[in-house]
Amino acid sequence: MTITTRRAASTAILAGAVATAAAALAAVPTPASAQAQERCYGIALAGANDCGGHGNATCAGTSTVDYQGNAWKLVEAGTCVQYGSETDMTNAFYLPEGRMGSLEPLERDLPQG
Repeated sequence: MTITTRRAASTAILAGAVATAAAALAAVPTPASAQAQERCYGIALAGANDCGGHGNATCAGTSTVDYQGNAWKLVEAGTCVQYGSETDMTNAFYLPEGRMGSLEPLERDLPQG
């Protein structure tokens, strides 16, 4: 293999790596799409939270209680307050026993101990 051939092969490999990296970055959510969502506290089932804070829900999947008040899920912006507004158990916004979604952490359904 000549130096010119090796240089051309190296250039092609580098171009492929750059193209792959650019495609991967394009798949990352943009800040605009992240702004189209909001944190909704008190709606996640145990182990299904996106993240949280204050004690036992420090990050994704760590909530230990259904509807844990200090654990949140990302939902479409403007929909959090709809959670709990439905009485039909088949509706996506249904929450049992009068629970409601909140844009702020709640002091209910917290782990004991």
